[in-house]
Amino acid sequence: MELKLIGKKNQTETVAVSDVLFNRDYNEALVHQVVTSYLSNARGATRAQKGRADVAKSTRKPWRQKGTGRARAGMASSPIWRGGGKIFPNKPDENFKKKLNKKMYRAGISVIFSQLIRDGRLLVTDTFNVDTHKTKEFLAKLKEIGLSEVLVVTHEITQNLYLSSRNIPHVAVVEVKNVDPISLLRFKKTLITMDGLKKFEELLS
Repeated sequence: MELKLIGKKNQTETVAVSDVLFNRDYNEALVHQVVTSYLSNARGATRAQKGRADVAKSTRKPWRQKGTGRARAGMASSPIWRGGGKIFPNKPDENFKKKLNKKMYRAGISVIFSQLIRDGRLLVTDTFNVDTHKTKEFLAKLKEIGLSEVLVVTHEITQNLYLSSRNIPHVAVVEVKNVDPISLLRFKKTLITMDGLKKFEELLS
């Protein structure tokens, strides 16, 4: 299939891409697995709750077993008491990892790219660089193309490109190796360079 190049005076110039990689049918179940796996693997186990052995409560029996008319109670750290420990407390060593095969991940990214192309959300340009580190120049370059909220994917991020784009909301510049499914789905448009597109073809094939 052919993708049109933007940012060129000759608007009829196109680039050929693989139909196998960039013209896949949409697979909602596969995309869901890729997204949930990515989010779960990025999750940090920072929660910590106290069990009945961890709370600062006395282990003395609150009152005698019989004769008080009240329910039986063994210790104040009981989970059914206010201030008692949790029955199944969350611990910092929790494992939220979800395994996903490499072939499935590559196929999922390929499906996302294919859908972006069908929706007109994936744009290809020859190169994307700025001469200075000024944010004004970066915004002017985006305005020439007609973009505002965009994910820019390039083979290599130069220092000027990083410095000029880091403070712009709703804009992100990433290298091919750092592209994730959440960013591809979140941004309204994705702008990818020719070198980045070739690199993706190598990674996904």
